[in-house]
Amino acid sequence: MIINTAFRLLLTLNATSLLVIIFLVQKGYTLGQIFSGVAWLNWTGMLPNAVSYLLYFLIPVFSTGASILLSSKLGKDDFKSGEVESIEHANNSFLPSYLGYFFVALSVGNWETLGFVYGVLFIFTFLSQALYFNPLFLLFGYEFYNITTKNGTAIFLISRHKYKRPDEIQIPVAYRINNYTFIERG
Repeated sequence: MIINTAFRLLLTLNATSLLVIIFLVQKGYTLGQIFSGVAWLNWTGMLPNAVSYLLYFLIPVFSTGASILLSSKLGKDDFKSGEVESIEHANNSFLPSYLGYFFVALSVGNWETLGFVYGVLFIFTFLSQALYFNPLFLLFGYEFYNITTKNGTAIFLISRHKYKRPDEIQIPVAYRINNYTFIERG
């Protein structure tokens, strides 16, 4: 239970962190500005802005990679052949709502507003427990699927496999993020 909650917090952080990165880039905050009061990090002021922005982006990328590795600590389930009634590729259906985070970040004017908006977004994303869509999974070769089982249960599956038909789905080990979201690592 504690591992699952910590994992869901990490996934929520990964999924919402790009909001902060877009804010930092849009406002032109660099590592040199952020660490200006730290004597041993004065050298960061000499870095090109692009280096700061790249490092900002790499933080959630590495955090997403860590969450993939940590997913092996979650509870395990399986999907037997013939259990899945329908499958729908979900990559494109969630991108518009995720891009909404970007537009919100571009309209945030200051740190206080960012903190409030991010806090509200983080809480709702965490508590929704419906989906953990994070486009950074795409960088690791994962795909997103909405599947419906024979008993009518709707499940969100994160997998590296390229499924096209329901009869192709036979998963010996799927890690349970919550009751409706699973990740297949193999």
